[in-house]
Amino acid sequence: MTGPTTEPRPTALHDEHVTLGATLVPFAGWTMPLRYTSDVAEHTAVRTAAGLFDLSHMGEISVAGPGAAAFLDYALVGALSALRVWGARYTMICAPDGGVLDDLIVYRLADTQYMVVANAANYDVVLGALRERTDGFDVTIGDDSADTALIAVQGPTALAIVEALDGLDIVSDDTTAATLKYYACLPLRFAGVDGLLARTGYTGEDGFEFFVPAGTAVALWRALLAAGADHGLVPAGLAARDSLRLEAGMPLYGHELDLTTNPQDAGLGRVVRLDKTDADGNPLDFVGRGPLDSRAHAPGARRLVGLQGLGKRAARAGYLVLATPDGPTIGTVTSGAPSPTLGYPIAMAYVTPERSAEGTDLFVDVRGRPEPFRIVPLPFYRRPK
Repeated sequence: MTGPTTEPRPTALHDEHVTLGATLVPFAGWTMPLRYTSDVAEHTAVRTAAGLFDLSHMGEISVAGPGAAAFLDYALVGALSALRVWGARYTMICAPDGGVLDDLIVYRLADTQYMVVANAANYDVVLGALRERTDGFDVTIGDDSADTALIAVQGPTALAIVEALDGLDIVSDDTTAATLKYYACLPLRFAGVDGLLARTGYTGEDGFEFFVPAGTAVALWRALLAAGADHGLVPAGLAARDSLRLEAGMPLYGHELDLTTNPQDAGLGRVVRLDKTDADGNPLDFVGRGPLDSRAHAPGARRLVGLQGLGKRAARAGYLVLATPDGPTIGTVTSGAPSPTLGYPIAMAYVTPERSAEGTDLFVDVRGRPEPFRIVPLPFYRRPK
């Protein structure tokens, strides 16, 4: 006999994806579109015009109450009490030993109200960890994921599409979509329903993310496709999202980040605010502080680097990095693929510190054959200013 299985959940846009001919796959407990046409075509559309993404598998957690700011300062590695209202911040939640439980984006919606957005695969872990850390804080943790849809428009024409969106009302006296800063958000009303508009994304391009009630998702999706018809907008799936984030040098949990990794290993020590203090100016304790403080002053056993392929064969996650064609092994690839934008293979990998300098030539064992790569700065791609 076999145990019970849990079928992947459809998002509120499932029927829209079927109608558009998407290839659907199970992903982190959800049924998600992998692609609609081709990976390269969707990737290129985002770099040159715009792509429309269903991100409703992501998890939304509300943190509210008089102690919300102090609680997040304790539960997460960042200084969330310093985040302005309608601001957003990239941060992490770590285990007591400093290992990364997940990377997050936190939005401050009011003085005592925040929204924490977690990766779908880690949502239950993050929700549980936050609830476990509430002792002594006047705070309420809410699970809003099932009721929330997240739709993203990413690419150079994203602003024009949002400005052309019929039925959108930005609830602000002095800020428009055009003046909304990167990593900031605003309340919106679409078709009479309240939501949130954020200038955030995971592609390396300008873009906007819409948080709306799940029941509004279909109407918003269709309206965005209509608004984008003259701006090159195409629906895009998980495959393009992954290649875009890789070009932008953005980490993916389960690849560059996991419980065996701390933020410093991944070159993200800047998100760990060891300078957090309490009202009396004393160092503020937070989960993982001790190990992370120690690691901040230690050389570390490995470093995350960017690799540019000097040949045509791509490195993939799990492939070994070699110092010479015959070894020894000095690291492991975490993500890798051909770059549609740059025209050569790219990868991220953890390597030993002594072999981590930019310009260092290395090799990757690609199915039994050493292929030449060179360490280059991250990100691989930056959008034109």
